[in-house]
Amino acid sequence: MKINKMLIVIFLIVFCVTGFAQQKANYELAERMREITQAPITKNTLLVRPNFIKGTDCFYYSFRTEEGKNYYWVNPKRKIKKLLFDNVELVSKISEITRKPYNHKNLDIEVKFLDKETFRFYFDRQDYTYNIRTKELKRWESEKTIDSTPYWMYYSPDSSYMLFAKRHNLYLVGNPIKGKDTTEIQLTFDGEKNYSFNREDEGELDGRFLCSAKWFKRGNKFYALREDSRKVNDMWLVDVLAQPRPKLVTYKYEMAGDKNVIQYTLLIGDAESREVREVDITRWADQYVDIVYSSNDGKRLYLQRYKRTWDEADICMVDVETGEVKSLIHEENKPYLDYQMRSIAFLNDGEEILFRSERSGWGHYYLYDKDGNLKNQVTSGDWVASPLMKVDTLRRQIYFYGYGRQQGIDPYYYILFRADLDKENKLVCLTPEDATHNVAISPSSEYYVDGYSRVDMKPRNVVRDRKGKVIMNLEEPDLHRLYEMGWKAPERFSVKAADGVTDLYGVMWKPVDFDSTKSYPIISCVYPGPFFEYVPTRFTINDALNTRLAQLGFIVITVGHRGCSPMRGKYYHAFGYGNQRDYPLADDKYVIEQLADRYAFINKKKVGIYGHSGGGFMAAAAICTYPEFYSAAVASAGNHDNNMYNKGWVEIHFGVQERKKIVKDSLGKEHEEVTFHTSSKTNMDLAKNYKGGLLLVTGDMDQTVHPAHTMKMVDALIEAGKHFDMLVLPGQDHGFSGDAEVFYERKLWHHFARLLLGDSSADYQTDLDYFMKR
Repeated sequence: MKINKMLIVIFLIVFCVTGFAQQKANYELAERMREITQAPITKNTLLVRPNFIKGTDCFYYSFRTEEGKNYYWVNPKRKIKKLLFDNVELVSKISEITRKPYNHKNLDIEVKFLDKETFRFYFDRQDYTYNIRTKELKRWESEKTIDSTPYWMYYSPDSSYMLFAKRHNLYLVGNPIKGKDTTEIQLTFDGEKNYSFNREDEGELDGRFLCSAKWFKRGNKFYALREDSRKVNDMWLVDVLAQPRPKLVTYKYEMAGDKNVIQYTLLIGDAESREVREVDITRWADQYVDIVYSSNDGKRLYLQRYKRTWDEADICMVDVETGEVKSLIHEENKPYLDYQMRSIAFLNDGEEILFRSERSGWGHYYLYDKDGNLKNQVTSGDWVASPLMKVDTLRRQIYFYGYGRQQGIDPYYYILFRADLDKENKLVCLTPEDATHNVAISPSSEYYVDGYSRVDMKPRNVVRDRKGKVIMNLEEPDLHRLYEMGWKAPERFSVKAADGVTDLYGVMWKPVDFDSTKSYPIISCVYPGPFFEYVPTRFTINDALNTRLAQLGFIVITVGHRGCSPMRGKYYHAFGYGNQRDYPLADDKYVIEQLADRYAFINKKKVGIYGHSGGGFMAAAAICTYPEFYSAAVASAGNHDNNMYNKGWVEIHFGVQERKKIVKDSLGKEHEEVTFHTSSKTNMDLAKNYKGGLLLVTGDMDQTVHPAHTMKMVDALIEAGKHFDMLVLPGQDHGFSGDAEVFYERKLWHHFARLLLGDSSADYQTDLDYFMKR
């Protein structure tokens, strides 16, 4: 009996030690994968970026492999591709001039065509020109052509007048070359800090600066959309790294529901008369306004204004002569208008207006005449048209990416379509492959350069004709070194949302030494949108942290959630409206449960989650909402309290209510007062549910998501008597960089290794070695 007990004890000790050894985090492999994101591997080209030459369909591009960087010239009409120049020959000619040696494989120049066959470039502190037909190389006499005009000199179309800012006001001066008076004329007198024409935010200096006013395309009239943020409340940070003592940093910040927000004023001026007048563009309290087009004749200006509740908008035309404002298109959409994918085009100088709307529940194009009368619905159906890529006014056709129209293809893939303006839904699919496409359209619209790929398929670069047929193959990326280092592409997957019917799409990373017979913890990398899902669709070798994190011994995923993207239609991306904290949480949990049921190698009892910004907000909310499900979370730069977050973000996507009441002024006169109210659920409210495993991270100079968000969450957790970890990165703003970024990543590694792998032996020596090398 004693022997049996002893054997059992020995067995348990061996089992525990062996199990522990198998769960050691593989920091060495993670660091090896870091090397693939650095030179020289990342210098190699993946996609062709064509540069069309002087309005023709001929183009040039550069492409780098391990054999060096070459430059190519393509004539798609004749299906000819050739070297733009021979590197060895060109370098030799440069050496004849400078008497210096150069490596032809390291030739890196920026080409700028002066005409259809001669280009200019800068190399080794000298400008040159090269003729691709004669192969003649010449020094460029740059002293004859240098533009010595100061950047702040902003001339009218005929160069008669110049606008500039001085202090905070707008000034005008004539051009003596045009026979104009050179006396400096002050046009405005009410400029001050936060109500300025000075684009450089200097204001307190004497001197001339670039102004915010814009000339019309013809004549000597100008306009300015002036922003008044004087009453907007201040926000503060303390720069602890400033010398010789910490420094207070003050800036304006509009928070959700604020009473005092930016106000917009439209001014139109005339250089000849020196007159500047204000145009009344007001329709709604606290409206947002931007300029969308000015006519070629300088007589019409078009603007778009949004109601603060973001469910109504106008496209307006301003008569420059009279100042009359006419609403051409009035748009209403519940619960809010999709600002992120808005698209407007003015055809034939405003004779027609092409407007993208979600009024049917799907983003589509509607054609109006110059007076705002609907002529045709150009696209329709249960799919989404992207913002416009190009309008071919001669053929009356438009180009855009379509999402979700092709059956069996990921609805996030960019598929190029052409549509006729005068016929409803007459579409041609120009890139049918099951991949996401990156297309450049030639000036004549006869040809398209297309680089297409998936996360699990390397890019293919081709030239297509007008019908979408591939007529030429271009270079393929050089990836052999990547594969030599052991890199493996991530895998795609699809699952259901928590409603059991909505399809969700994601990407999975595995360790390169993956063993399907082992059990791996799973980590979800999250970002809840709502304007875009950070789920990669293109081939990439630098996917931020996920490849490296997987190498420690994890399955890492990222997946879209309902409410995260307008690319799936209005119902999908409005799913989280009014519920900005909780809407993606059930989906993320259900995704992981499905994957664990599908794959035996996923350990659903060891689940992690991490994210940055909105992803940090979501990660903290998830581990507090489902503390029995998530074992570990890292929440960096999270907007944990949206009541103190950015006005536009919160009010557009999550809601603001307009409230009106009749009040009396000091004289007893009644008037209508409009106020706005919004209220958001916070992560602090969830702190009582939290059971452990959270690492909170913030940069102390983050003006986007103020570090107070993290500090409030810290305070709530302390009040609730909870244990957590915290990291503050001095001098870092919303995007971490440099050594601080690497330090944060390794802290994230150690956190997940300890809580999900049971590996508390954080490899501090490896950390030290890494930073010593830097």
